[in-house]
Amino acid sequence: MHSYEYAIVRFVPRVERQEFINVGVLISCKAQRLLQASYALDQARLLAFAPEADLAFVESHLQHLVAVCEGQGPIGQLDFRERFYWLSAPRSTILQLSPLHAGLCKDLSAALNHLMQRFVLMAKKD
Repeated sequence: MHSYEYAIVRFVPRVERQEFINVGVLISCKAQRLLQASYALDQARLLAFAPEADLAFVESHLQHLVAVCEGQGPIGQLDFRERFYWLSAPRSTILQLSPLHAGLCKDLSAALNHLMQRFVLMAKKD
């Protein structure tokens, strides 16, 4: 078993209201030297929540988050732990991260999928 840290990526269209929808997960495992991110945009839900939102802009920032995790760009050249803490630092923008949480897993990808299912993806009802 390996310990990991994670944060939930939140879409916060109007920062002053502090209302948000979870759109992704950032996860890091020191023992495995891994940093991963995943996101999902439910356009209908996001536009119902914030009709003025520029979802292409939001998605480009989420893609940048994934790219930094993959080691791309100037920030991507930092050590994976430095990247994790840089990405998870508090911000006053439309994409914010939750406080850090910890967990244990055997497989980081499976843990990421579990966190996405639990906190981001909404089960469709028939």
